[in-house]
Amino acid sequence: MAVIKIISLRAHNFKAHRDLSVNFGEVTQITGDNAQGKSTILEIPSWTLYGTDTMGGKLDPTPTNYSFDHVNAETLLDIDGKQVLLGRGIEKGKATYYVNEVPSKYGDFDEIVKSLFDKDLFLSLYNPSYFFTLHKDNQRDLLLRYVTPVSNKEVFSEMSRASPEQKIKDIALNPQAAKLSELVKKHTLPELERFHKKNKNDKDTAYKRAQGRTEALVDQLQKLPATLEDIEAVKAEDAALLEQIQVLEVQTDLAGETNRKRTVLESTIQSLQRQIAQAKDNYMKVYNEPIEDTCPACKRLLDTESVEAVTKDKERRKEELRAAHQKLINERKELETKRAEIEPVDISEQIARIRELERHRDQTADIIAAHNSRRGMQADIDKARADEADTLASRNDSIFVLDAIKAFEAKEAELQAAKVQGLFSTLSISLFKEQKNGERKPDFVIEKDNKPYPILSLSESVRAGLELREVLSEQSGVISPSAVDNTESTFKIKKSSSQLILVKAVEDAPLEIKQIGGDAE
Repeated sequence: MAVIKIISLRAHNFKAHRDLSVNFGEVTQITGDNAQGKSTILEIPSWTLYGTDTMGGKLDPTPTNYSFDHVNAETLLDIDGKQVLLGRGIEKGKATYYVNEVPSKYGDFDEIVKSLFDKDLFLSLYNPSYFFTLHKDNQRDLLLRYVTPVSNKEVFSEMSRASPEQKIKDIALNPQAAKLSELVKKHTLPELERFHKKNKNDKDTAYKRAQGRTEALVDQLQKLPATLEDIEAVKAEDAALLEQIQVLEVQTDLAGETNRKRTVLESTIQSLQRQIAQAKDNYMKVYNEPIEDTCPACKRLLDTESVEAVTKDKERRKEELRAAHQKLINERKELETKRAEIEPVDISEQIARIRELERHRDQTADIIAAHNSRRGMQADIDKARADEADTLASRNDSIFVLDAIKAFEAKEAELQAAKVQGLFSTLSISLFKEQKNGERKPDFVIEKDNKPYPILSLSESVRAGLELREVLSEQSGVISPSAVDNTESTFKIKKSSSQLILVKAVEDAPLEIKQIGGDAE
């Protein structure tokens, strides 16, 4: 526990107080008539620390009914046995700051104050009415800041509770709690919520697309030709047709080779015939050459020897040509003999049969192709349906997780509210407001005897504030001074564990400050 006490304060030219010095005890009572500066004394610590009044509002402490040279305020605090003197002033229109009477820059002064205690917490403990000036979100955050949150394990158990009497050890987690308990091992609830909200939205769209694809494929399948029931018989028939075609093709290939050989021989014979004719022409040219008895150049008569030489040359050439001619004739006869041994084969019937079989096979091939198309299309449909089912399963899983998170948050809110409510004796605290859609939105409402704080009487609001500041003190572990103004409107204020400063208006009485003991009437 951190214990904070105000030991004393001094003020110079602070509103109505030209010079003021106050020592505080465990209970300090400030009395006097109106306009004596009683409430101003309570503002000196808050202005010293924060430059505000006790409600956290801006405060100008400069006197309005007398002249002054400067304003100064000092507050001596004891924090866990260690004293610190803080001061704030106004000199020539400028703010001044002091720490243990040593001038300080604002930044250094502010850092020291922040290191001592949280502003909202201190002012809520110091002035029980301050808490209610905060925005309800800040009120909620400040209170919950010091309340230990409900553990996930406790929420999971309570989500699954079958009866009020059931012991924790006997509670088996329901499907939602079991699912979340595994997921939160790797991710926080906000992370899970963000992921599954996005996944649900994505899968909503993806599921519609998957349904559309499945429907389109089914429509395409229905437009394909119907498949015969006995497709295997068609395949067997197609295989038999192919086998027959292949046998005939082997036969036509063999016949074609025989005919090709005969065609080659015929072509070669024709070529030889042309060569034989040419060889005969060449021979006849030599054969018909005359034997001249004169020289072709000089026209002189040739002698007997020369004529014989010409004659022998002509006979030699004739013999050579005759031999070449005969060789070609022999080659032709040889080829004609080979041709005679090769009978031409007529394959027109086989070719006609092959064409007939192929036309028949075209029909079986179309049936088999249609069957394969349907089978492929059916495979696509099966995959599309599987994708559709996977998408729907993922979408439904995200919906389940989101519903589980809602159930978790609702139970957590219920347990947290019960835990917070258990801290109070006369106040009722509402942490959530239920929306029209059934969801709970963070809220913060304080009531006393079923009456909201704003309509409480002064006495009721003081008692409500004191009860709340006691809870804040207990939960935060900070014992801090509490200043209660207008105690004349409150019959009795119970002595608390903290330092107490009571302000009471007494008609026609001068300002008086005294330390008292016990409860204050």
